[in-house]
Amino acid sequence: MLKRFFKDQNGATAIEFSLIATLVSLAVLGAVSMLSDNVAAMFENTATEVRNATSSR
Repeated sequence: MLKRFFKDQNGATAIEFSLIATLVSLAVLGAVSMLSDNVAAMFENTATEVRNATSSR
């Protein structure tokens, strides 16, 4: 019974999948946090351009 317990790979597979999922989620989180400032600046720039275009009429 103890030999069968040490040969069982089901738990190892689940742990590997959870580690991969964690690494992928950290990569996505890092990418989103890096891009969020650029997206916010882009929308601010667009809002400024629209304000300038509508106020000059």
